[in-house]
Amino acid sequence: MMDKNILYVVGTPIGNLGDMTPRAVETLEAVDFIAAEDTRVTLKLLNHFGIKKPLVSYFEHNKHDKGEKIIERILSGESCAIVTDAGMPCISDPGEDLIRQCEEAGIRTVVVPGPSAVISALAVSGLETGRFTFEGFLSVNKKSRTEHLESLLSERRTMIFYEAPHKLPHTLQDLYKTFGDRRLTVARELTKLHEQIIRTTTQEAAAKYADGSLKGEIVLILEGKKDVDASVISLSDAVAYAQKLIESGMRPTDAAKEAAAMAGLKKNDIYKQLM
Repeated sequence: MMDKNILYVVGTPIGNLGDMTPRAVETLEAVDFIAAEDTRVTLKLLNHFGIKKPLVSYFEHNKHDKGEKIIERILSGESCAIVTDAGMPCISDPGEDLIRQCEEAGIRTVVVPGPSAVISALAVSGLETGRFTFEGFLSVNKKSRTEHLESLLSERRTMIFYEAPHKLPHTLQDLYKTFGDRRLTVARELTKLHEQIIRTTTQEAAAKYADGSLKGEIVLILEGKKDVDASVISLSDAVAYAQKLIESGMRPTDAAKEAAAMAGLKKNDIYKQLM
């Protein structure tokens, strides 16, 4: 018997239905209703496991109105499970708003863990996993996209991005231009039939996959900035380093900023020398 007045956050497979946990199946079978990102996708999942349960649509463009109705139903004595199309709901997902609404309403939330593309990709990336930052999808707006990437120039943790296949060539070019040549892992179609883990560099990936040949769901794992002993770096060394970054495709202003952060010098001093 499922407890009432609870929101269950249920992880679902990111590709391979064999990754659905028994507890996730039991939870979806027991709750009163399920809030789903795309009810058509979730219905296929439920049919596969023989689950018949009422579905309500909950996604980015209706989350405010539907969230209030879901809260009302839970407060009235029902239990609800929230799922996304694939993976863990509420991570880079409108479900995070529903969690906040539950907190405000005093509703208990219970997590039923499942697959996560972020953690799965990081685990097989070959890059440092002790500290990392998940950056989600980059904006399609050029200014916002540039500002986002530039804010990460001094990031020492491993960085993880989601990307759509049709935007991947442009994103790989942007990563190379912004960060220079760094180690990069491209995780494609995780847990699916054509899963592929490509351990490469930003330079190699930007050149090799500019044709848009990589299809499917993509996770990018980028190496963080490496520590450099600034005490032995002179202005001329920093300028030389910035020049190499420019030659690898980085813009002069970004190169000067990166070199300044590395050497502990002023960006303008380096930029003047470059010019």
